[in-house]
Amino acid sequence: MAQLRSPPLFCTTEISSEMRKKQKQEDEQEQQPWGSLPEGPLFEILSRVPYMSLCRFKCASKPWLALCSDPDIRKRSPQTLSGFIHLSTNGLQFRNLSGRGPPMFDPYLPFLCKSYINVIPKHYCGGLVLCRCWKSCHSKINEYNLVVCNPATEKWIELPHCTIDWPNAPEEYLGFDPAVPSRFVVFAMNLWEFIEVMIYSSDTGRWTTLQSGWIDGPFPVGHLDCVFLNGTMHLMTTEPSVATVDTEGKVWKEIDFPSNVPENYDTSSIGQSQGCLYAWYIDTNNVCQLSVWALDDYGTAKWILKHTVNILELFGMAFLRRRRVIYYCCNSSRS
Repeated sequence: MAQLRSPPLFCTTEISSEMRKKQKQEDEQEQQPWGSLPEGPLFEILSRVPYMSLCRFKCASKPWLALCSDPDIRKRSPQTLSGFIHLSTNGLQFRNLSGRGPPMFDPYLPFLCKSYINVIPKHYCGGLVLCRCWKSCHSKINEYNLVVCNPATEKWIELPHCTIDWPNAPEEYLGFDPAVPSRFVVFAMNLWEFIEVMIYSSDTGRWTTLQSGWIDGPFPVGHLDCVFLNGTMHLMTTEPSVATVDTEGKVWKEIDFPSNVPENYDTSSIGQSQGCLYAWYIDTNNVCQLSVWALDDYGTAKWILKHTVNILELFGMAFLRRRRVIYYCCNSSRS
């Protein structure tokens, strides 16, 4: 009867070595979740993934958490708009686009009313709200505190007082990018004597006073016509044009509006979408034609016409009647 022999030792060594090699490859793939896919195409793919899916990918592993938390990817990722904040004659409002369920927050901001006797929202940006708050009914109109709050979480912070003494109350603008949730800035400007600008940074917790870099104007038209984009505040002016300044007050620019927009800022404004600055104008002399441009080049102020549509075809005559009321109210307040 033949004896059974165990396999040679060197075979066991080869098998063990092959298993270790395979395990090493699996570990490397786990550390690099995208495998052999180049980084550039991967970023392009993930930037097109819905934001909620991107959040779920973070739970896969630590490498995926780091990858999906990249600010560039988060900024470009398409998000489903469930609602938006806006200011009206009734104060702060939240418009629920889903059409169901209660509002995401109380527009009266009751969590601030516990500490202040009067709260007036002045500006909103990226989900945060900038408010003027008075602690006493005996306080003067210009003796208010600036408060930045998150209505969804009810967290808020009171800013230190501005040290500069302006004859008129300044106009304040909030700058916040949800892709960088740990930082926000506030710009304070005197629109009547447009010489100095104050910038508050949450990084330093203090105000910085700077000389305005916009020589001989232009003059911003107000807090409703501004956009905070790519770390820069964009303010529409009366010319019309777009005045820009970065969060450190080092880069000041002025961008002309599209050449065929007349000098009438009542029917034009600016906005942003997918990391791009947009300008729009309603030509009331041409059956309410709405034109929308996208800024293609900051250096040359090159605008590209994206859309042209008749407003009445979209909203009917009710929009025209409402617009006349808004136009009358705006001109009455400016006169």
